[in-house]
Amino acid sequence: MVGSLRLAAAAAAADVGGRAAAISPPGFRRPRLLSGHTGRSRRLEGRRGCPGGLKGFAWRGKPSGLCTGSNICFVSSCVWLYLQQTKMEYEWKPDEQGLQQILQLLKESQSPDTTIQRTVQQKLEQLNQYPDFNNYLIFVLTKLKSEDEPTRSLSGLILKNNVKAHFQNFPNGVTDFIKSECLNNIGDSSPLIRATVGILITTIASKGELQNWPDLLPKLCSLLDSEDYNTCEGAFGALQKICEDSAEILDSDVLDRPLNIMIPKFLQFFKHSSPKIRSHAVACVNQFIISRTQALMLHIDSFIENLFALAGDEEPEVRKNVCRALVMLLEVRMDRLLPHMHNIVEYMLQRTQDQDENVALEACEFWLTLAEQPICKDVLVRHLPKLIPVLVNGMKYSDIDIILLKGDVEEDETIPDSEQDIRPRFHRSRTVAQQHDEDGIEEEDDDDDEIDDDDTISDWNLRKCSAAALDVLANVYRDELLPHILPLLKELLFHHEWVVKESGILVLGAIAEGCMQGMIPYLPELIPHLIQCLSDKKALVRSITCWTLSRYAHWVVSQPPDTYLKPLMTELLKRILDSNKRVQEAACSAFATLEEEACTELVPYLAYILDTLVFAFSKYQHKNLLILYDAIGTLADSVGHHLNKPEYIQMLMPPLIQKWNMLKDEDKDLFPLLECLSSVATALQSGFLPYCEPVYQRCVNLVQKTLAQAMLNNAQPDQYEAPDKDFMIVALDLLSGLAEGLGGNIEQLVARSNILTLMYQCMQDKMPEVRQSSFALLGDLTKACFQHVKPCIADFMPILGTNLNPEFISVCNNATWAIGEISIQMGIEMQPYIPMVLHQLVEIINRPNTPKTLLENTAITIGRLGYVCPQEVAPMLQQFIRPWCTSLRNIRDNEEKDSAFRGICTMISVNPSGVIQDFIFFCDAVASWINPKDDLRDMFCKILHGFKNQVGDENWRRFSDQFPLPLKERLAAFYGV
Repeated sequence: MVGSLRLAAAAAAADVGGRAAAISPPGFRRPRLLSGHTGRSRRLEGRRGCPGGLKGFAWRGKPSGLCTGSNICFVSSCVWLYLQQTKMEYEWKPDEQGLQQILQLLKESQSPDTTIQRTVQQKLEQLNQYPDFNNYLIFVLTKLKSEDEPTRSLSGLILKNNVKAHFQNFPNGVTDFIKSECLNNIGDSSPLIRATVGILITTIASKGELQNWPDLLPKLCSLLDSEDYNTCEGAFGALQKICEDSAEILDSDVLDRPLNIMIPKFLQFFKHSSPKIRSHAVACVNQFIISRTQALMLHIDSFIENLFALAGDEEPEVRKNVCRALVMLLEVRMDRLLPHMHNIVEYMLQRTQDQDENVALEACEFWLTLAEQPICKDVLVRHLPKLIPVLVNGMKYSDIDIILLKGDVEEDETIPDSEQDIRPRFHRSRTVAQQHDEDGIEEEDDDDDEIDDDDTISDWNLRKCSAAALDVLANVYRDELLPHILPLLKELLFHHEWVVKESGILVLGAIAEGCMQGMIPYLPELIPHLIQCLSDKKALVRSITCWTLSRYAHWVVSQPPDTYLKPLMTELLKRILDSNKRVQEAACSAFATLEEEACTELVPYLAYILDTLVFAFSKYQHKNLLILYDAIGTLADSVGHHLNKPEYIQMLMPPLIQKWNMLKDEDKDLFPLLECLSSVATALQSGFLPYCEPVYQRCVNLVQKTLAQAMLNNAQPDQYEAPDKDFMIVALDLLSGLAEGLGGNIEQLVARSNILTLMYQCMQDKMPEVRQSSFALLGDLTKACFQHVKPCIADFMPILGTNLNPEFISVCNNATWAIGEISIQMGIEMQPYIPMVLHQLVEIINRPNTPKTLLENTAITIGRLGYVCPQEVAPMLQQFIRPWCTSLRNIRDNEEKDSAFRGICTMISVNPSGVIQDFIFFCDAVASWINPKDDLRDMFCKILHGFKNQVGDENWRRFSDQFPLPLKERLAAFYGV
């Protein structure tokens, strides 16, 4: 911590702009709440414990230095008892020797020597035992003006951390002294100290002190009227932080709705002579736009009028806040902006080209937000000739981007990654889904396509925002955008300057999704050009080309393989072995996308692909190794059992197992490796048998260790840390992969382990993702070795029933699927459990806006329950038959669909009246089968002909005339009706 504080203090001295960005320890979010006090001297009463501390208190009328050395607490206690009896008022003053000790510590904490920093940290922790230590810290911050500013600010930051950690233990007198000093010094002449004081006040307020400090907000608002600039600016800075962090409570009855006074007050300062004050005023009001705060809505016209008046402000921070306000108003008060929309769009066009990149970025957000509004297409169409070149221009790397990206470094593959280069990685739990006949975009969002080519710069910048805006506008205007883009692309893609050429390739990628149809005529020329760009001498050109080509992978795969797929695959595999780490990463990600699109088209090239991916193991540094695991896992998912050949297994498994053996159980690199092995195990099937026992055992151990640590943490949270449950989740998912891949071969491993007991605990975990993965494993073990699952069914079924809650979509989905698998194995013995689940399933299938995957799994499970227990399920047929039929008409012919349709046919034979009203939907569902088994086809025939015979030929003819022609023809051809 002290090292962080040292860095913070150094940075603070250099930059005090905005939100005192430099004075907060790196890696911590700045608290933005506020509290304060009137500054009156208070009687010291109601305190418990020893107020003695750092070499003494100095009391009014008494000499200082009463406490020295080891008698510190004893003497202080005596003074305390005396005070309790006399209720004597006090004024705290530091002991000089104690003060010098603190100052020495503050100086030492700025040392680059980590040993000194550790020693200082230990001393600071010891000093926290003395309540008046915090008095010394506030004294250095606010009164010791002879000290340098970074030291004073650092003292305030340490106090801020103490407030966060120990505020509830502060004696009343100390709290009052700190509050009083903060408010008395909110107008310090130093911007750094003002900002530190503001952050300290907001941290106190974050501890619930807004309610306990009723005169705080009135006091700060009154300070806004001070003729002293520093006081006004300091008070406004503190108020801005309150508004940012406490918007909800400010707009509530808890504080008697202070915004009714504050918002009109803020609006008065939009015309203040100081740009800093104007900026604070706009920023304060902006906090209440999205929540549609009533106090602001009453003054909305005045607010918008004032914003327009500030549009041309010379201060970038003001312009930025004006742009931010307009972006938010688009979402909440479009009605008020519409009359001015032409002028607003023109203004935002200017600001998107602002010399200050922060202003330009804020303005660029406008196009992203506008694209989500229904009026976008009509409002923007006449501005496209101006807007598109502006966005395209914003997609070029700036000079500073290139420096930060080390754009001049072409070969860096041998340089080890620093840990901060590696982003935290989150595991996506296993979800069971059905396969579909139709090609199409998956329902779940896939963020592999994000415009994320320069993640070592800040997470969001003008280049990314411009590209994202172009992407969403391409989805709004589709091919209508191309006349504005193509002339620019022609110039950019063949430009002699690499920065311009690179931006053109990014543009081409950004429009891929929205303008795909219109781009198809140009792709036969463009794809070979892009494949050529994969060999460009500039690494940043090669890396963006990988991403753009991945956006057109679907089209590439739809063409004859030798035309584009083979050349693209060949060049991408070369780039996977590039000498630049950024290119390796982009190529690996692009190849994973290509694998998903090409699937079994890649089978002829498997040896070449595996050769490259395995060689990359020896070449890659830490970060790219994690991406390589994903590429291998995706390959296994895409080619499936084709990977199960001895020569492929011999190439692939040794390096994976070597990595597996190297990693410790607590290493988070296990996450992507376990995910990868899960896909590989499923694909290799029996080919994974030689490796399965140690992998299985380690997964069981990971689950057991995590559960044990969670129990310790629940029992004694102060002594034991909460475990990272992702270890357990990825282990459960790999066990699922093993069960799916090995099938019955996993039986011996399950018999020798306590996995079912562990799974029982996981199924009841508070964390949804743990339950989600445990239900997936339950379903896979039910299929693979039901003899071990069956004795636990009475325990498992009530838990499954309580998890049929569509608020947790993926948990509900996997629980539903597992119930279906169990029912097939249980047969008639499922009867006692039907009441636990059937009503919830019927409710889910009739629920509006239920995701497709959940609807399909619910329909299959209802069908399977009806197959094994028709007498129990059929009476409810009428309540679910229509959504059941529409849910299953699009999934591929497979075993799950087969058993579900057998169930529906059996239920119809038990309760034929349940289907009569929706018989057309049943006919449509039957027609969705490509190749049903003979006995299932006979069941369909029997029901169709039975219905036709019952109603008579004439009624059937009238009924079937309602059918769409393809349905009518298909039923006639396949079933003779």
